[in-house]
Amino acid sequence: MSTDLRPAPATAGGPAPAEPVEHAPHVEPVESVGSAPRGLLPVVLTATFMTSLDVFVVNVAVPSLQTGLGAGPAAVQWVIAGFGLALAVGLITAGRLGDRYGRRRVFGLGLALFTLASAGCGLAPTAAALVGARVAQGLAAALMGPQVLAILRTAFSGATQAKAFAMYGLTMGVGAVFGQLIGGVLIRADLFGLDWRSCFLINLPVGLAALALVRRCLPESRAPHRPGLDPVGVLLVTAALTGLVLPLIQGRELGWPLWTWLCTAGSVVLLAVFAVHQHRTRATGSPLVDTRLFRSRAFTAGLFAQLAFWLGQASFFLVLALYLQPGRGLDALGAGLVFTAIGVGYLLTSTAAHRVAARLGRQTVALGGLLMAAGLGLLGLAAYAGGTTGSVWWLAPGLFVDGLGMGLVIAPVTAVVLAAVEPALAGSAAGVVATVQQVGGALGIALIGILHYGAGDPVAAFGHSVAALAGLELLLVGLVQLLPRRTG
Repeated sequence: MSTDLRPAPATAGGPAPAEPVEHAPHVEPVESVGSAPRGLLPVVLTATFMTSLDVFVVNVAVPSLQTGLGAGPAAVQWVIAGFGLALAVGLITAGRLGDRYGRRRVFGLGLALFTLASAGCGLAPTAAALVGARVAQGLAAALMGPQVLAILRTAFSGATQAKAFAMYGLTMGVGAVFGQLIGGVLIRADLFGLDWRSCFLINLPVGLAALALVRRCLPESRAPHRPGLDPVGVLLVTAALTGLVLPLIQGRELGWPLWTWLCTAGSVVLLAVFAVHQHRTRATGSPLVDTRLFRSRAFTAGLFAQLAFWLGQASFFLVLALYLQPGRGLDALGAGLVFTAIGVGYLLTSTAAHRVAARLGRQTVALGGLLMAAGLGLLGLAAYAGGTTGSVWWLAPGLFVDGLGMGLVIAPVTAVVLAAVEPALAGSAAGVVATVQQVGGALGIALIGILHYGAGDPVAAFGHSVAALAGLELLLVGLVQLLPRRTG
């Protein structure tokens, strides 16, 4: 029997949890937001698209900014890593800020800061200034991310909520899949002689237009009782996530020096201390992460499924770009065109994922994982058959099938985690989900990077990497079976 991933019908106290929580303290219903205004989805999804795009578009700009700014390898690495690190460490705290001060207010602040930081990136006179602006971009993106998920969770219900999450997944995927193509087009066009700077400055008109609509189109929502900020929890989780993500980002490039291992070990200790602190704080105050969330099997098992999926996503785009560009000699635009094969498959299934989920439930995600594993297998065969001289378009069938699978995973696996969460805990849950996505991406890049760079020639490196990634997709299929049969 398959899981019904559709959210539970709304009741006076909000949607029912996936599984009854015995002896849980009473939680007041979240402040009502009424019917969602027509412009809500375009505004929040514009922010989602900009964030997803900026994770990937910078890879295309690296050669140009090395020439334009004289950026060395360390600076280039931090242009990429600074954004991801700031984003990962800020998400949980940002979820609490939305619960306390209002999700529309915090989202609007994040959007304004992201737009301003994008201007700073595009106008940066030095590599150091660009790194600083990228870190600011990441922090601003962290302010927006949990609010988007929490707004979708509280502003919509029933079939419309499933459709909203489908559009969220579609937007994330389009930004990731087409980011390299968009960057390649912008750099090739060289608008007003801006070269790589246009990859960042394009956010200005888009961000300002979305910002003008925030107050009109987004209803305000927050936790019913203004929760405290839990400063000890903020410090613990920030230090723990920094200690975890920083070595993952820089370890391979530096040859895994001793400090990377010490940071990783320290982060595990800090995460354990954070968990104990949150459990104790729940009885006496407002924990940053409400531990009642983990009593829901849908939430806990769903987080593991999220982790398995995102372990493979960022690392797949990295190894594909390395195979196409350094390995096959394509320029950014040529590689971006090859990426469109994934995009076609992704668009076909992501737009219908909520309807498939209504029929297949949790097995929608399993089907997506199986398709991705099959697509990755086809990619490995095509790479070995074509070597470094055959047509890169032999990769297209595998990329297309992989895209089909992606479209069936991204939105449903997010919806199943959040659908059972009480609206009052939406901000806390959204921060945890978004953090798992970012940490999973960083961990996947570190692990697959070791395999890829240790393989030698480009074909073997790509083949070994996609084989490992196919294994991750099969792990996802198994983890999906741990989800409850019904989430509502």
